[in-house]
Amino acid sequence: MNTSTFPPAAPPASAATVGIARSTFPANTTASSHVAGRVMIVDDEPINIKLIQKFLKGSGYDDFITTTDSREAIALVQAESPDIIILDVMMPHVSGLDILREVRSQPSIAHLPVLIVTASTEEEIKIEALELGATDFLHKPVKPTELLPRVRNALLVKAHHDQMVAYSRRLEAEVEQRTMDLMQSREEVIHVLACAAEYRDQETGNHVIRVGRYAGLIAKKLGCSEADSKLIELAAILHDAGKIGISDLILLKPGKLTDEEFDAMKLHCEYGERILKAQPTESSKQSSTREDQTRTRSPVLRIAAVIARSHHERWNGKGYPDGLAGDEIPLVGRITAVADVFDALSSKRCYKDAMPIAKCIEIMKSERGEHFDPKVLDAFLDSMDEVIEIATDLADDFAG
Repeated sequence: MNTSTFPPAAPPASAATVGIARSTFPANTTASSHVAGRVMIVDDEPINIKLIQKFLKGSGYDDFITTTDSREAIALVQAESPDIIILDVMMPHVSGLDILREVRSQPSIAHLPVLIVTASTEEEIKIEALELGATDFLHKPVKPTELLPRVRNALLVKAHHDQMVAYSRRLEAEVEQRTMDLMQSREEVIHVLACAAEYRDQETGNHVIRVGRYAGLIAKKLGCSEADSKLIELAAILHDAGKIGISDLILLKPGKLTDEEFDAMKLHCEYGERILKAQPTESSKQSSTREDQTRTRSPVLRIAAVIARSHHERWNGKGYPDGLAGDEIPLVGRITAVADVFDALSSKRCYKDAMPIAKCIEIMKSERGEHFDPKVLDAFLDSMDEVIEIATDLADDFAG
């Protein structure tokens, strides 16, 4: 490189040189007005680096990263995290434009301001540097009256960028936290509503949680995504929400229900659907002109409404309330049917004792293709290790 384009630097620390540099500082670039930042200077001539440092030190900058080997530039940028790069163009091994191109290609450092220093007057170099994303230009010989405001302005932009990034990250963290809080609140509300229904027939909240866990496990085994499996798990917790509308005389009866009582019990499927879809009653329909506004938008409650209505349907078409058969039954209903029956068999109720696991499996296998969708039952039985773990962890009077 031809260094004669810089102001005379021999002797580099002479009073005359320093005097020239100070006499050319503008009044508004004093140390008190500079924008703090770490400055990286890449130039193959040490004297050029020293001169730029001197100009900047006179205005209050004192944090520098320097190299005369352009091959080290990118590694230094990544390791030292400068706030601005002052980059010579014509250097051996790797040119300044090549370094600029690499900086702009890496997302982690692409935002850094890069000041290009060149003695060339060729328009092509300037155009190429602009296309590569140069922040600004400095022509040799470098003048402090040009250097200092360009550095200050570039650092101001960098500081604004950093503030916006930090603000964005804070917002993302807050949104993530609020989303987690909302999800937790949603799950708590679902559990409370489910427990309200179970409380009426003296079953525990663990019953509905177990059914939900089993349903989510089956869904995942059938190939549903993690998110969909979680929705099904939460929705299945509400499968018996309609029991709120059933008389205690029926819910708490220890013996076998009469035909009339069983018909009344069946209505819990329709009640559950209506509750979870926020459907108005017949009387409220007559006084409402905006019925659609009462329908829930929640994905969990929409799925829960389907489950509430369909979880007592049977694969052979002999279930209730609609007598659906085979694939006519919504998959979420078929999944919850398996989960609910297993928990009913393996848990104590007011009208029965809990059965051992082996007996539960035997009974359910006998209903394959009759009560249960074969694929859904098989997925459940293939997951028995996880099923037993759930049943044990959330046990009431579990008879394993």
